[in-house]
Amino acid sequence: METLTVEKAIIQNQKGFSLIEILIALTLLIGAGTFVVGRFIDSLNEGQIKSAKIQMSNLDSRLKDFRRKCGFYPASEQGLDALITKPTGGKECKDYPPNGFIDGDAVPKDPWDNDFIYESDGKTFNIISYGPDREAGGEGNDADIYFRPVKGAGAGGAAGGEKTGEETPE
Repeated sequence: METLTVEKAIIQNQKGFSLIEILIALTLLIGAGTFVVGRFIDSLNEGQIKSAKIQMSNLDSRLKDFRRKCGFYPASEQGLDALITKPTGGKECKDYPPNGFIDGDAVPKDPWDNDFIYESDGKTFNIISYGPDREAGGEGNDADIYFRPVKGAGAGGAAGGEKTGEETPE
């Protein structure tokens, strides 16, 4: 009989976690999870921005190849498609290679699956990605991403410079 009473006493003294303790633990876990997810999303955004800059740099190289062969950059109306198929309007490129300047059938899109914006007067050019918000303007992670060749760099000059955010006067 005595053992039965001792077992009863042990069972009655053992308590589980209270509802308050469980809620506090869940709140702490949710707070930590939010922090981790936020850092992950920031890393993802940074990676996409870096990827856009790399793509812009590659397009810069192809545009410089175009200029070396043709003597001018494609006009805004011709766009980046001039790197794939020989432009039919505007200035004519007599030394256009049969396979174009980019392998494939399409100009690469930015990491947000949008076309890059290309502006050129035939002498200089700008490449722009509207970034994650897919709209002109924006701040922080939503800022537009600009690529501008370094001033004074001719057809075979220095590598281009990238800028994220506000446009700089030329």
